[in-house]
This record gives sequence, structure tokens and C-alpha cells, in this order.
Amino acid sequence: MAAAKLGSSKIVEPAADPRESGTQLRPGLWQTINERYPRSMITKSDFVPLAKLAKPLNECSVCLISSCGVHLKSDRPMNVAHPFGDFTFRRVPSHARQDDLIIHQLKYPHDDADLDINVIFPIKRLQELASERIIGGLTRNFFSFIGYNMDPERFEATVAEGIARAVAEEERADIALLAPA
Repeated sequence: MAAAKLGSSKIVEPAADPRESGTQLRPGLWQTINERYPRSMITKSDFVPLAKLAKPLNECSVCLISSCGVHLKSDRPMNVAHPFGDFTFRRVPSHARQDDLIIHQLKYPHDDADLDINVIFPIKRLQELASERIIGGLTRNFFSFIGYNMDPERFEATVAEGIARAVAEEERADIALLAPA
């Protein structure tokens, strides 16, 4: 693509596609967020060891949890306009097909994921692993939420605790696969 001439002496290059140039996040973004919104970034200083599987992988039920904002087209849309974020989550039936789903998210480009939802929400890949008996099966529901929020304490008390309770008590998952968007 040719550069556009601005005025008589300054040349402005066209903006590159951030997916190709690797420039989606500007340098210093996290520092700026922490300065403008103190305590908004979740940090963890304690080491939490990984849990050992209690049984073989091909006997385990797997639950997918993602911050990509995917939900059924028939569900109530997520609140993408609230300045502090949406503090709800959606259950996504593990048997859903891509045609049943929509990405309700404004905070990241999802053009590629609109073509193949598995880029950010690997539902079909997990369905295949279950049908091939590589994993024991899938929980009845997966979970999705909008990862953007500016109130980590509220997020933890609502979204995180709600999903954790549902995964453990309702879905009774052996494994939770976390897929950040």
C-alpha cells in the first residue's frame, strides 16, 4: 500500500493491521492503567502449585472457562458499554455449535474468531477430544465472561466465585481449562 502524502513535506504511513504487526498493545500500557486506575490490575505474589489429576485424563470431565465474551445468540447480551465492565457470566452448553454462538466483546478484535470460534473458545476441539476418548467427557456447560473490568474485588466476588462454585458444585468438573482472550 502506498504512503499517503500529507501537506507538502510530511509522509504518513498507513496503519498496519495490529494482528500482523504485533502492535495491539502500546508500550507502557500496563503502567498507564495502574497509574490511572490504582488497584485495578490483578496481581498474585503467592505461588499456587498445580493440582495433580486424581484419575487418568481419559476419565476426566473437562470444563472450559473463557474471558472471550462468547454466549448463545439467544442469551441476554453482555454489557460492553459499562466503563467498569460487565460482572456477569454466561453458561455455554458444551454441545453448542459455532452457529449457536456470538462474541459479545468490544475490547479486542475478533474478526478471526468470528470465522472460527475455536481460536478463542475451543469448543469444537474439546468436543473432538471427548469423542475420541482422549478426555473422559465434557461438563454440561462451559463458562464465558468479559475479561475487561476495573474492579477486581467485585469481579472476584461475583464472576470468579460464581463460576468457581458452578464448576465445582454443579458441573463437578475434574479439570477446568482456562482460555483467556
